[in-house]
Amino acid sequence: MKNLVEHLSQYASYHRDPRNIATHFVGIPMIVVAVTVLLSRPGLDVGGLWLSPAFVAALASVWFYLRLDLRFGVVMSALLGACLWAGQALAVQSTSVWLVAGLGLFFVGWVIQFVGHYYEGRKPAFVDDISGLIVGPLFVVAELAFMLGMRPELKAAVEHNAGPVAIREKKAAV
Repeated sequence: MKNLVEHLSQYASYHRDPRNIATHFVGIPMIVVAVTVLLSRPGLDVGGLWLSPAFVAALASVWFYLRLDLRFGVVMSALLGACLWAGQALAVQSTSVWLVAGLGLFFVGWVIQFVGHYYEGRKPAFVDDISGLIVGPLFVVAELAFMLGMRPELKAAVEHNAGPVAIREKKAAV
């Protein structure tokens, strides 16, 4: 299994333009919430705990994140817990509310992602490695930590492997 630096470095290599990174701060959370909402049906309330496919997927994701890094794993657990809460809140609404919320967030989130990749001039990371779908949310959390001055050793290792964040200039068509 790849370690934290390897996962983040590979994902970061597709995300070095700050405009692309900025779109990921909006698009990825929208997509994660959307997937959680859509997987929150069918569900069953067992003693105040909403058991659904989203709960199973969140548990598997938390296990992945905690194995990579305890600190980020705890943060990801809290964020996924909030997503599960939102998913359950929408899952108990009418089918149309549940679907419009889930599909709307999913569609808009991906549009925002593709705008970012237009600036980057590269395809999304998951096209070459499906693990990019689970690493993406972790990347957003790591980038936020880096912006806050946290985990400088991790930031240095990722930038050593993936290169610095810099605006990518579009190449003129010949």
